[in-house]
Amino acid sequence: MRKLQRGFTLIELVVVIVILGILAAFAIPRFASLDSAARVSATSALVGTMRSAAALAHSQYLAAGTSPSTVVMEGTTVTLANGYPDGSSTGIQAAIQDTSGYTPTYVAGPPTSVTYTKTGAVTPATCIATYVATTAASVAPAIESAGLTADTAGC
Repeated sequence: MRKLQRGFTLIELVVVIVILGILAAFAIPRFASLDSAARVSATSALVGTMRSAAALAHSQYLAAGTSPSTVVMEGTTVTLANGYPDGSSTGIQAAIQDTSGYTPTYVAGPPTSVTYTKTGAVTPATCIATYVATTAASVAPAIESAGLTADTAGC
């Protein structure tokens, strides 16, 4: 009489464990590098957010036509310097509103500036987004040394 087999044989279990081990060896390194890519993307997105917020605040400044020192963006008062948000907590920080995941460092200036450091970065000093307020009337903050910069080498 034939006996019915129940469960798995030892060989079948070993083969499954080996296959899972091989898959894990290739998958884990790929997932490990995703956190760095996410920090780079988030920092680049913050730079884009600063550009958009500065442009929107400047648009409201121009629409007011009386050279206001502040504008109201979504119910929040934003302090301006030369028609663009200044680099303070009431300037670009108020225009952006949500900077969770970053630690701001303000410099009184002139010009005023703020550097946002990404939380959890491998080298925090090089995973930053920086906003430097303009010092000339109606000159937009630039991506280079006088405006917005992003350094993502240490993310």
